Amino acid sequence: MEKIKKDDLENYSKPNLEIVNAESEYKKWVSDIKLRVRQSQIKAAVKVNTELLKFYWYLGNEIVEKQKHAHWGDGFLKRLSNDLMFDFPDIKGFELRNLRRIKQWFLTYNQLDAIRAQDVPELQNMFFSIPWGHHILIMQRCKNIDKALFYIQQTLENNWSRSVLDWQIDSNLYVDFFKTPRRQDAESMSQ
Repeated sequence: MEKIKKDDLENYSKPNLEIVNAESEYKKWVSDIKLRVRQSQIKAAVKVNTELLKFYWYLGNEIVEKQKHAHWGDGFLKRLSNDLMFDFPDIKGFELRNLRRIKQWFLTYNQLDAIRAQDVPELQNMFFSIPWGHHILIMQRCKNIDKALFYIQQTLENNWSRSVLDWQIDSNLYVDFFKTPRRQDAESMSQ
């Protein structure tokens, strides 16, 4: 059996700093790549949501106009739903119930000139930036347009999940927000 020299033992027990540094550097690099992947996924999901909402806005407008001028009758939405679901079986959102929501969503917010106007990108960006499920909840729970816009803005500013939004509506944040002395003072100073 070969005798182990003391120098060999010392070299064996000491970590090779170059390897350790390379491994550490690699792990940091991979961690940075993973972060970029997650950030890209979030950005892609936001863009998809924005395009979906813009499409729903267009579809809501089309439904309203066709029902107003084409005189296709009450079965029109059901037929449209069936036709779209047949042609796009993998796409959710064309159920009759959702088409009715899309129409109501358009009718609710179309009254706001700011959303219809092309020169107000900030409001449009805000409006088209929250998920469709949030819009449904706000439509169902807020009958006042100012209250609805308040919750849209708060959702965007605070990055609320749908459950947090639901809780905020339940807790009547809209009323409390404008009751606080700080808000009243700020509003009276701006007038």
